[in-house]
Amino acid sequence: MAIATETVQHWLREAVACRARNDTPGEEAAITRALSLDPMDLLALILRADLLDRQGRRHEAALAYNAVLAVAPPRERLHPDLHPAVARAVAFRESYGTEYAAFLDGFLAPHLAQHEGERVDRFRSAVDIMVGRRRRYESHSAIFHYPHLPAIEFFNRGDFPWLAAVEAATDEIREEFIRVLETEDGFTPYITYPPDVPHNQWAQLNNSPAWSAFHLFKMGERIETNAAKCPATMKVLAGAPQPDMPGRTPSAMFSLLKPHTHIPPHNGVTNARLVVHLPLIVPQGCRFRVGNETREWVPGKAWVFDDTVEHEAWNDSDKLRVVLIFDIWHPHLTVAERSLVTALTQGLNAFTGGAGRFEL
Repeated sequence: MAIATETVQHWLREAVACRARNDTPGEEAAITRALSLDPMDLLALILRADLLDRQGRRHEAALAYNAVLAVAPPRERLHPDLHPAVARAVAFRESYGTEYAAFLDGFLAPHLAQHEGERVDRFRSAVDIMVGRRRRYESHSAIFHYPHLPAIEFFNRGDFPWLAAVEAATDEIREEFIRVLETEDGFTPYITYPPDVPHNQWAQLNNSPAWSAFHLFKMGERIETNAAKCPATMKVLAGAPQPDMPGRTPSAMFSLLKPHTHIPPHNGVTNARLVVHLPLIVPQGCRFRVGNETREWVPGKAWVFDDTVEHEAWNDSDKLRVVLIFDIWHPHLTVAERSLVTALTQGLNAFTGGAGRFEL
């Protein structure tokens, strides 16, 4: 039977007393005993990390400080007396991560040089995630997730040989858009939530012309009135591998983002398809983030990305930004898989009678 003094609090007091007497072995033993009784005790973890840091055992201290941050509650729930200690843990982790990253950069430089010109972006990203320079982003399909597809932020252009034809038609597509814009007909807010549902991050943009669209395909349906005004654009879209999910895809639109407008971070609804951007009108101060990577649009330079990875957009300029946006099948889906996804969508429609459709 344990004696009355066999408590975490007793050993924490003992550790503090040993430190005051410069009894480092006794301090370490007391901390070890406290953590043996409760490995998740935050104060004991802080004392262990501090001791290792004072001893210059930097690598062990890094692990100990990580344990502190793993256990510590959010700042608003953390006792004020512990704020400085947790702040030290954060600062140590950042400093250690910078040191760790710098060492690995130097160590790996000659190895990477041996593979100059080869596609090693995934390896670089893996290192950046490990040392904390990047976050780990995954696909978070809001509605339909297809397993075992890679969650790639921006895809390699070489995977889409038809993209060159899209870019070659940029001037024609832009001219069609400008003619449409002059009529000011057919443009609708991109976000149109009814008032009786949660708006979440879309409250500022709901039913707002700050982010609007001229739809060519919407929820799988060709918008004939709009499409008739844009024959060159429609011809380009016909050459892309548009997904076939009746009542959901394909989707294609001119996306208009007005000056000083921010599209907040969000995720798409299915990774069975990817999204293409063809920038048409891009003033300075416009950028787009997918996962860890932020890019600036360049007129006539298209890219393909997985919108189930968190993404957001900014127009910090004083002018309008316009991008042609459309979706395509995920290239890693086989012909058979695409056919089955189409059939699945038809089955969902048959079950619901078309009710509760969602836009992909």
